[in-house]
Amino acid sequence: MARIVVLGAGIGGVPMAYEMKETVGKEHEVVVISDSPTFHFVPSNPWVPPKWRKPEDLKIELAPVMAKKGITFIQKAATKVDPANNKVDLADGSAVEYDYLVIATGPRLAFDEVPGLGPHGGHTSSVCHVDHAALAAEDWDRFMADPGPIVIGAVQGASCFGPAYEYMMIIETELRKRKIRDKVPMTFVTSEPYIGHLGLGGVGDTKGLLESALRDKTIKWITNAKVDKIEAGMMYITEVDDDGNEKKKYELPFKHSMMLPAFTGVDAVRNSGAEGLTNPRGFVIVDEHQRNPTYKNIYSVGVCVALPPVEKTPVPVGTPKTGYMIESMVTATAHNIRDELAGKQPSDKPSLSALCLADLGDTGVAFLAVPQIPPRNTTWSQHGKWVHLAKIAFEKYFMRKVRKGISEPFYERMMLKFMGVVRLK
Repeated sequence: MARIVVLGAGIGGVPMAYEMKETVGKEHEVVVISDSPTFHFVPSNPWVPPKWRKPEDLKIELAPVMAKKGITFIQKAATKVDPANNKVDLADGSAVEYDYLVIATGPRLAFDEVPGLGPHGGHTSSVCHVDHAALAAEDWDRFMADPGPIVIGAVQGASCFGPAYEYMMIIETELRKRKIRDKVPMTFVTSEPYIGHLGLGGVGDTKGLLESALRDKTIKWITNAKVDKIEAGMMYITEVDDDGNEKKKYELPFKHSMMLPAFTGVDAVRNSGAEGLTNPRGFVIVDEHQRNPTYKNIYSVGVCVALPPVEKTPVPVGTPKTGYMIESMVTATAHNIRDELAGKQPSDKPSLSALCLADLGDTGVAFLAVPQIPPRNTTWSQHGKWVHLAKIAFEKYFMRKVRKGISEPFYERMMLKFMGVVRLK
């Protein structure tokens, strides 16, 4: 019996554990290590500050579900991945040995890379974690008592831009509902070279759709923006030209701000000391089969995977790892570990396709990219109120899958296949 350890229990780790167990059955042990007792549905975090969701609405207790699926759940923080000895060290001094390790930790939020950034000792909010979104809700309450300018966006090096657009438009919708939108100047600040780039070079007409949405809501924007520092109520920004040279300086006052940070790998992985495991930012290096080339019994899925930028930009931006893209990594990894257990070589490759729903308050933008990273076979984007409703439905559907211990029901697979979207190449 082999022991397959999944490190992390988020959007990538939980489906990974379910699909791995379904694939290998009772013949092999699947273990999940997480520093949290709950799964968090991160895509809904932007709904928390305006009270469209409560934090507890987005959490699911994992131990009971894992037990029903025959998966061992260890709720402890990992301190170090030790590939040389095939083990993961835990905060209490114990260690978990593995035959195969799947790293699905998600990212470390690099608030420290910009002075004054972030909710812990900084001056901006975050929706990257449900607990951060809860703190943002408290800041939103203070803002509602004394409204003023809002600055929202993503700093240099960020790779996840969708939640910034979502949060900006959700907040704008809430302000209109409260009849105080006229009191609140809004500015979107982003390291993207243009609105709708999304770290992907744009998808379909995301540039036109998102620019139009911002214009329609009277929201100003600054692209090619580098955030120099943030002080209480003031953000200092340098805008650069297409060659990366300084173009203009800004001092933007704000009463409320949410800025997405850059990501790195988590400390337990990036500080492992194992040469060949990660790139300089601490993201796990994988081949086309999701397997680390140096330590061949280590796989990785999700945001913690190393992917190069789609293109060179004046201000650094990363490549996002979106939901369906991660699910394709999960399926490829499960199949390849199964094949290795049977004495075969890994052969499955993830499609790395993107199917995304971005909520814009009372409307939304949907886009499909097959594959996510250009050049693409299929590119499509659409704007409409139906996307807002579809995002709500997807939240309910995905959380139901987590509660039931399901990775990909057959009807979901058939529907997406009909659309030309599959998990494996």
